[in-house]
Amino acid sequence: MDELDEKILKVLKDDGRASHTEIGKRVGLSEGAVRKRIKALLDSGAISKFTVQLGFTKGAKAVALVSVDPQIPTSDVSKNLKKKIPGIEVVYEITGQYDIAVVVSTLNIAEVNRCVEQIRTVRGVTNTNTMIILRQW
Repeated sequence: MDELDEKILKVLKDDGRASHTEIGKRVGLSEGAVRKRIKALLDSGAISKFTVQLGFTKGAKAVALVSVDPQIPTSDVSKNLKKKIPGIEVVYEITGQYDIAVVVSTLNIAEVNRCVEQIRTVRGVTNTNTMIILRQW
């Protein structure tokens, strides 16, 4: 990944709906060159997916901190959480009192609760601590 790829990623992060032509104008490349670079970024895994992020006037978000049974690999639990539970936006393996931090993004608090209940059923999860996000700046 070079400096132009990083500029493309910044444009996409700021505006995921930017067209290839618009990105090209911002970074000094042709539409075709931008298209090829984005395909290469997708193929390499530098971009994992394009998504919609709900604004805070709609939807609900939470962070769930998860403790994992030491006999179960944390990476297995992380993969199962991301793969099996709709509403999980991102899974982080972390240090400290908890082993995993999960960001849940749903349409309402009831759906956040449903996700947390499902998290607790995943093999290896021993404890959760959930915090509803009130505001994002």
